[in-house]
Amino acid sequence: MNSPAFRDWQSVQDEVLRRIRTRVWEPGAMIPNEADLAVEFGCARSTVNRALRSLAEAGWLDRRRKAGTRVAAQPIAKATLSIAVIRHEIEERGQKYSYQRVARTLSVPPLDVSAAMRMPAETVMLYIRALHLADDMPYALESRWINLQVVPGAQDEPFQNLSANEWLLRHAPYSDGEIAFSAVNAGEDEAELLACSEGAALFAVDRLTWDSDASVTKVRFLFAPGHQMRTKL
Repeated sequence: MNSPAFRDWQSVQDEVLRRIRTRVWEPGAMIPNEADLAVEFGCARSTVNRALRSLAEAGWLDRRRKAGTRVAAQPIAKATLSIAVIRHEIEERGQKYSYQRVARTLSVPPLDVSAAMRMPAETVMLYIRALHLADDMPYALESRWINLQVVPGAQDEPFQNLSANEWLLRHAPYSDGEIAFSAVNAGEDEAELLACSEGAALFAVDRLTWDSDASVTKVRFLFAPGHQMRTKL
């Protein structure tokens, strides 16, 4: 008996994922080909292809040209992180948000920054350093480089009352990015700004965003001791 018609690739993806999770299709098992699934689901083959590609990218399927598609022997559930507006993050906790700009300069970044952003070493960028506070207590220290060749409007923005975090999400499109998490020890300057002891363990988030092949911004957030990040699988 055929399934009800599926109109979009997301609904096909949901049904395929349901079959994997409930072991209708067991780990390592070959699944029906795209043409047969398109008939069963009452949709175009391209719709099935898009759904299977998405599941393969997420680690649920193993697709091999001319060898068919199998359920991954050890499916991997991936966590998804969105780029949050820190103001929203704090307010959703029921706390009062406030913001302090610490520095705003036009300068040449360190070599490791320009290299990571794939820009010539002598390129001048906009540097913003700011403190985000929750209930008047330090929450996160933001240190950010902005590529003015991609986001020229940032040069006219003082970032005195509005954070670069929030402004860029409103005004600068991005296609993809890279993110890294680490633990670092607070230096003297960071300890003073985050109201913690020098050498205290801080949660660091480094993020680099791109608009196609052009870097948009490189930022490091240092969160005050005790910070937790949550996401969903």
